[in-house]
Amino acid sequence: MPVVDNAIYVGGRRVATPASLEETFETREAHGGFAWIGLYRPTDAELDAVASEFGLHPLAVEDTRKGHQRAKIERYGETLFIVLRPARYLDDVEQVEFGELHVFIGRDFAITIRRAESPNLAKVRHRLEGSPDLLAKGPEAVLYAVLDEVVDEYSPVDLGLENDIDEIEEQLFSGDPQVTRRIYDLASEVMEFQRATRPIIDMFALLERGFEKYHVDLELQRYLRDVKDHVIRIVERGESFRQLLQNALSVHATLVGQRQNEEMKRLTETSLAQSEQTKKISSWAAILFAPALVGTIYGMNFRHMPELLWEWGYPFAISLMVGSGLTLYVIFKRRNWL
Repeated sequence: MPVVDNAIYVGGRRVATPASLEETFETREAHGGFAWIGLYRPTDAELDAVASEFGLHPLAVEDTRKGHQRAKIERYGETLFIVLRPARYLDDVEQVEFGELHVFIGRDFAITIRRAESPNLAKVRHRLEGSPDLLAKGPEAVLYAVLDEVVDEYSPVDLGLENDIDEIEEQLFSGDPQVTRRIYDLASEVMEFQRATRPIIDMFALLERGFEKYHVDLELQRYLRDVKDHVIRIVERGESFRQLLQNALSVHATLVGQRQNEEMKRLTETSLAQSEQTKKISSWAAILFAPALVGTIYGMNFRHMPELLWEWGYPFAISLMVGSGLTLYVIFKRRNWL
């Protein structure tokens, strides 16, 4: 259902709960106070009706219609248009899910338009209705409470990312081949988280510049500054996460390089060992080849051959075989082939 909640507040208390947007417009005129309309994925017709009733700027309405906006704050006359990127950490898949929330704050209205399950604006409304003094400060109180809830929901995301980074540090030294992909995925989530949180600091800067001009209650100013301090800490932790991931990537590259060097060293040592064995085998083959060559020549059964009838032919052949073998042995030994 697009209209999640719809109420008129006077003096910080709900005085009417209209059943439709048309009734809201009529009731607001009758009671005064301000209207707080909560929408969830409204249709174009409903969005056009709200825009027409409250005089929302066409550019802001078009942004809301299209969605997929960056976190930002813009002022159109007396109406503030805020885009927030709420986030929640999904423990089962260890991932961060980002949503989108559009808020219109005017002199006598607050309109919240959710495009995701987060944040829980019903809890925000219940909290404000339990604090009439705060809600009596008008639509700015709604803006404060929404900002506070969105920033509070960043804390579990912060802890989830921190836990994931701790796991990556363990994976780095375990040789897990999937660690590179996980570092890149986590770095992408951290950057998206930074894109959601960083602009909020600029939002508070713009709000603070308008405190005096728009007569924002002093106590509400303190509440807003407290939320600002909180988001600054979250942004700073996001920066530290990004630096840790960059360091992890550098360490991983170093470890991969070391493993490759060790593997090359092992292969080189193996190659050298094989080369030594080849030298020995080749040396002994050459030593044995020389006597075999002599024996083969003199073992030929030709009738006319030199030295066949020589008295010293046999001792000469034996001496030649032994001598050639010893000579090759000495040569290879001196060259450390044996």
